[in-house]
Amino acid sequence: MRTNRKIAVALVATVLAGAAGGGVAQASPTTSGSAAPSACRPANHTAEITEAPSSAGHRHYRVTLTAPSGYESCELAGSPTDVRFSNQGSDSGITAGRYGGQGAVVTFGPGHPMHFDIQVPNNGSGTAADEASFTLQAPGGEIPGTSFAEGGLNVAAGTLIGPVQSGA
Repeated sequence: MRTNRKIAVALVATVLAGAAGGGVAQASPTTSGSAAPSACRPANHTAEITEAPSSAGHRHYRVTLTAPSGYESCELAGSPTDVRFSNQGSDSGITAGRYGGQGAVVTFGPGHPMHFDIQVPNNGSGTAADEASFTLQAPGGEIPGTSFAEGGLNVAAGTLIGPVQSGA
């Protein structure tokens, strides 16, 4: 299933690149009114989970989102919501809260990756996961659809999601 999402994103990027080269306009709504589709839409970006440095009492993981060329930049804000974790397609039963200031706005798109933090209590227990699903937030509300990030992590009750930040 995860491989199919990667293939779909690659196919969409290829089609967009071919259509742009052929002079065909793209008719998808974006945040700026441009003809290019928004990088914030779940099908138009990829996300990867990597381990990050630990802090006192917590393990941290970084979720980095990138968008290929051919998409329009957009604005994101706050922590993603509706975060769920799964391992080999089975839901972990762990949901996540939010932490940190939710008002900062980040520009995301081709050449402008962004990331957010997953903070997990280091209490000796945990559940293995290889995927996180989440809903991105724009300054005016949520981005429709569910985004997915892949990568190994351990989650536990009390897991929190930090706000989006610029950079990889």
